[in-house]
Amino acid sequence: MRSSGRNGGHGGRGNYRGAGNNRDDRQGQGRPRRPRPEERRYDVGPSATKDGPKAGRGGAARGGAKGGPKQSQQSQQGGGGRGRTAPARSREYEARVEERNRERYAGKKDVKLPKTFPGAEQEGERLQKVLARAGYGSRRACEELIEQARVEVNGEIVLEQGRRVDPEKDEVKVDGLTVATQSYQFFSLNKPAGVVSTMEDPEGRQCLGDYVTNRETRLFHVGRLDTETEGVILLTNHGELAHRLTHPRYGVRKTYLAHIVGPIPRDLGKRLKDGIQLEDGYARADHFRVVEQTGKNYLVEVTLHEGRKHIVRRMLAEAGFPVDKLVRTAFGPITLGDQKSGWLRRLSNTEVGMLMKEVEL
Repeated sequence: MRSSGRNGGHGGRGNYRGAGNNRDDRQGQGRPRRPRPEERRYDVGPSATKDGPKAGRGGAARGGAKGGPKQSQQSQQGGGGRGRTAPARSREYEARVEERNRERYAGKKDVKLPKTFPGAEQEGERLQKVLARAGYGSRRACEELIEQARVEVNGEIVLEQGRRVDPEKDEVKVDGLTVATQSYQFFSLNKPAGVVSTMEDPEGRQCLGDYVTNRETRLFHVGRLDTETEGVILLTNHGELAHRLTHPRYGVRKTYLAHIVGPIPRDLGKRLKDGIQLEDGYARADHFRVVEQTGKNYLVEVTLHEGRKHIVRRMLAEAGFPVDKLVRTAFGPITLGDQKSGWLRRLSNTEVGMLMKEVEL
């Protein structure tokens, strides 16, 4: 019985192997035997056998799918070449590729350059850049000014963006007011009493230059004010503008507030407008009015375009009313407003434009 069991065991193992072999035989009769995992080859190419996997499986697994890196023939033939890299392409192959690319694009038309504004090839700066540097806002804000037809160059309204201008030669205006396109500076100082109207004083007295010592550009004053007279005085580095503002031809008006002691006659204004005889000729006021009266104290406003020395003080003194205090409240379109004594402020673009318009610049 023991021998029979042992033989039966051997027979069982023999029958299992036999059954397995029979299954392989049956598979071989109908279709190719499917290789075991350790027998599979993932190389796809000339060396692939009929027992190998379907085309595409090994290629995808090895990076040979569409768009993947190409493998050399050596790596395709050798089963152990998975870590190898493809050799560099020869110079002859690179030359053929370059020649083929040249032939491919030989018949192509020239690439069209983007359209630009008329005169783009000319020298100069873009208009919006010039306006932005002059203080009219960002470049985008200046482009909006152009879109709104508010900008003109040499008398012609500009509508296209990117127009180039020469800041040294071209005349640029915004809303009819000339733009200072160069590196000009314009300031208004409320000069205190006791300050000398010079940029330097050899005697060491306080002067206008003491208020602009930190400026990179040298400035000069437009006209003068008496040492004891307060109020608006302009400082700039624009020589032509300063010259015209003080030239009698352009008749820029200046307005003063004067404190006098009355009583004053009703015809004082008429006398001043008709002209007061001075030692250097007649002097006439353009406007006169009483601003305030407190008892015998009068605050009167006098406007004139004269620029002679001490002109307001001399006119009122000749009329019989010496001036106790004098303040210039306006120089052309530039007014004193609430600017405190001794304060320096930069003029706005609009104010600069109005000044230039006043003297035909």
